[in-house]
Amino acid sequence: MLPEDKLNLILRRHEELSARLAEGVNGPEFATLSRELSDLNDIVAAIRALRQAQDDQASVEAMLADPALDAEMRELAEAEKHDAQKRLEELEQEIRIALLPKDAADEGGAILELRAGTGGDEAAIFAGDLYRMYERYAQTKGWKVELLSASEGTAGGFKEVIASVAGRGVFAKLKFESGVHRVQRVPDTETQGRIHTSAATVAVLPEAQDVDIEINEADLKVDTMRAQGAGGQHVNKTESAIRITHVPTNTIVFVQDERSQHKNRARAMGLLKARLYDMQRQKLDSERAADRKSQVGSGDRSERIRTYNFPQGRLTDHRINLTLYKLDKIITGEALDDVIDPLITEHQAAQLAASEA
Repeated sequence: MLPEDKLNLILRRHEELSARLAEGVNGPEFATLSRELSDLNDIVAAIRALRQAQDDQASVEAMLADPALDAEMRELAEAEKHDAQKRLEELEQEIRIALLPKDAADEGGAILELRAGTGGDEAAIFAGDLYRMYERYAQTKGWKVELLSASEGTAGGFKEVIASVAGRGVFAKLKFESGVHRVQRVPDTETQGRIHTSAATVAVLPEAQDVDIEINEADLKVDTMRAQGAGGQHVNKTESAIRITHVPTNTIVFVQDERSQHKNRARAMGLLKARLYDMQRQKLDSERAADRKSQVGSGDRSERIRTYNFPQGRLTDHRINLTLYKLDKIITGEALDDVIDPLITEHQAAQLAASEA
């Protein structure tokens, strides 16, 4: 049974917010109220649809209770009753999921870190393939991707690449991508046609807001230096690259993408906040280790989560035993939702089971 009192509270809050905004508010209050109203819109629509479906079902049952109802009308009413019941069950499940506790970071952006693992040049090329997959996927969602730092591989791809992904709901979609991604394919440099196995690691960190974490400037060691690698002559003449060390945790970030030292410092601070915020979250998660066993993945960077088998056009996600034969569309980002959505559904199912236990 759904908690009717809670549903009524949600409807009343939605009405209150709508009325407040209609009266006219401005500044930070307008942004806060608008976001809360937007967050409630989907569940309010589902609650209203549920109430309508309940009314429809009651009407059909009243019709069926009439002994004077002729056979043809009774058959139609029975079919309508079946459809109404199915619709009720779907709406109830939708509302149960909407009522699950939300991860505070879900609605925000993320820091995406990819690193070549075992496999030498082929691992770096694969890390580059994964980065382009996420970049194109972000484009389909209307998200903004900004490169923060990159170390190119000698044969292409990246030894390491770090980017920020800005947009609504980014972390909710990408958070289950953390882990080891394994690839099986014949490298372009392979003359004997042998299949090689290599790997890349992906880390998805929630982008920290100022309210999420505070950093004491006294705890920072900031170094400026000349940027290295691609970027033309300019990068080697100015000390625009920034390295920031958070001394208490020995966390080091390095950004050199922008020519402006000021912009690189701002990006480096954003990356540092994300890493420290992620460390806080990981600590809390480890304290809830028993709960994590029922969730999709642990976020452990060393956990092998997925295999991309190019000769067979097959992708396998080992956490939920998902196998798809559309690797060509997944690796371009076009069909990545076909992998991500089942992971989210599995996670929600585990949460529901835990809440009902």
